[in-house]
Amino acid sequence: MSHKLTTPAAVAATLVALMAAAPASAADYVQDAGSTLVFATKYDGEVFTGTFPGFSTKLSFDPADLPAGKLDVTIPLAGANTGNNDRDTTLRGADFFNVAKFAQARYRAAGFRSLGGDKYAADGTLELRGVSKPVTLTFTWTPGAAPVLAGKATVKRLDFGVGGGDWSDTATIPNEVAVSTKVVFKPVQ
Repeated sequence: MSHKLTTPAAVAATLVALMAAAPASAADYVQDAGSTLVFATKYDGEVFTGTFPGFSTKLSFDPADLPAGKLDVTIPLAGANTGNNDRDTTLRGADFFNVAKFAQARYRAAGFRSLGGDKYAADGTLELRGVSKPVTLTFTWTPGAAPVLAGKATVKRLDFGVGGGDWSDTATIPNEVAVSTKVVFKPVQ
């Protein structure tokens, strides 16, 4: 049996070739300016919308390696804004978000699914008011220098105790709340 000696240059060339053949890792992003997080529901038949300013998003995403992806969104609840001061005060109170006890919500997903084309799904977990439940976010991904994730989800508020007590009547406020987001990203530096 003969032993082949390798030069440092040959070893370096082999390492470079192995690294080039390795699967690409997911790119890491953080939220940039121009991002929005909106919710919409009805009260006594009247549609209203609100926003969560101050939310922050971290994403690890590569369309070629969806199982390696991660999404982490932190949502400060005290800033919920519907444009109606009385409603906003009620939302911050104990019957709804209870911001005195639960200052933020958090959505986390590990791994994504392709829905075809530039459409994907994140089967994640929403933590709200001390309750964790599965919530699926469907989204489109627009790559580029400032990539954009545009997504939608439906949250069943009563699963999280939001609007309990006198507010639990789904004829007054539907159980399903539509959530939509547009997150502009920049690469982690």
